[in-house]
Amino acid sequence: MHTDTERCVRAVQSKDARFDGWFFTAVVTTRIYCRPSCPVVPPKAENMTFYPSAAACQQAGFRACKRCRPDSSPGSPEWNERADLVARAMRLIGDGVVDRDGVTGLATRLGYSTRQVERHLRAELGAGPLALARAQRAQTARLLIETTTLPMADIAFAAGFASIRTFNDTVREVFALSPGELRARAPQRIPSGRNATPPATSPATAGGTLTLRLPFRAPLNPDNLFGHLIATAVPGVEEWRDGAYRRTLGLPRGHGIVALTPHSDHIACRLSLTDLRDLTIAISRCRRMLDLDADPAAVDGQLRDDPLLAPLVDKAPGRRVPRTVDEAEFAVRAVLGQQVSTAAARTHAARLVTAHGRPVEDPEGGLTHLFPTPEGLAALDPETLALPRSRRATLMTLVHHLADGSLRLGPESDWDEARARLAELPGFGPWTVEVIAMRALGDPDAFLPSDLGIRRAAQELGLPHTPAALTARAAAWRPWRAYAVQYLWATDAHPINFIPA
Repeated sequence: MHTDTERCVRAVQSKDARFDGWFFTAVVTTRIYCRPSCPVVPPKAENMTFYPSAAACQQAGFRACKRCRPDSSPGSPEWNERADLVARAMRLIGDGVVDRDGVTGLATRLGYSTRQVERHLRAELGAGPLALARAQRAQTARLLIETTTLPMADIAFAAGFASIRTFNDTVREVFALSPGELRARAPQRIPSGRNATPPATSPATAGGTLTLRLPFRAPLNPDNLFGHLIATAVPGVEEWRDGAYRRTLGLPRGHGIVALTPHSDHIACRLSLTDLRDLTIAISRCRRMLDLDADPAAVDGQLRDDPLLAPLVDKAPGRRVPRTVDEAEFAVRAVLGQQVSTAAARTHAARLVTAHGRPVEDPEGGLTHLFPTPEGLAALDPETLALPRSRRATLMTLVHHLADGSLRLGPESDWDEARARLAELPGFGPWTVEVIAMRALGDPDAFLPSDLGIRRAAQELGLPHTPAALTARAAAWRPWRAYAVQYLWATDAHPINFIPA
């Protein structure tokens, strides 16, 4: 979008927050870059230039605006709509892969050479993987500087910097302030809501608890989003407590517990981490689970074009697709949920968690375990599973393929390739493959025409309700068929569509 100058200028002049994250405005006279909705008086059109990423602005020598904080905009929805090399790379960078494994590790996960990855990212985003990861580190550093009392040295390493000197230089270059000045400017209660409980730590790798806001593009209807997560919650791993959805997180350097509470203009996020270096990936996974980078204007606008769907969209706009923090976990749970009720699926998953999950402590609630890893499940005796023999075979085949790496489900997955690999496994029919594509892989066009709830809703609305006819009708909904599924499911009185009182 950043190449459409006229459209970008109109968005900036109208301060349209719907375009935050789609592009960034750099002001050539002040050398500052902003989000489109920046509250200051818009600059003259001839003084604006537009970039596709904050990293590209920083590489061009622009500093982040202190008023609108463009680095904290919602992520571009483009990376969740596509499955090409650039989109997969951006999802992995958001997961902190470059900080942990370097550009070589990123390229290996993608199956390309480092040179190819670098060339594609520069061509589309104006910055390479190191610059994009650096911009993300700067955002994490600012978050920790402004919301905690951690020493600056601890923040440097928690944000992913290799040295304190690099941390200091980056903060000065991006924000035109030293880390100390950035903290001094932060009020007691941060206007953007990033107030935090100061972690009582001193080592850079120690943990702590932070409270922050997760922004999104309005509108967001939380009913089916949180309702689905709550209704299907696995005891010990997930719970609904005091108005918050809480769950455990398995992370690269440790584990965490997150509490997420919906508000009208943000999601309140309280994170307890055993290692603060996992902050970036924890935030990324929570945003992905709640589909917070979606563009509801584009989704709802297209679905409204169908006269039979339009009333559902107008009644409750901004529905999101409830996803997951762990793709392998969701695949296992999808198998456990085959042809059984929601309650039965939760029971089966809870038994696995109790027997094979890693115990954790939760002083603030009732969470007890991490969901077991594929490696842990691959070693279990299938005869101990209270499942039909065919379901046991399906589950064990899945976990063995996940454990040995022959099946990879993650941000780097090519959606069509992953579908093909899943369909080859015994016991994986179209419904299971598509629900994994929708909720684990994040494909916005995944569709479940054989789902009984979808067919029942379609029939009640006057839509075709046989799988073939419904698929043909849904061609007009592409590439947003996964969102149409949410609107169709929401016509039912099932608990997945409601947040408990």
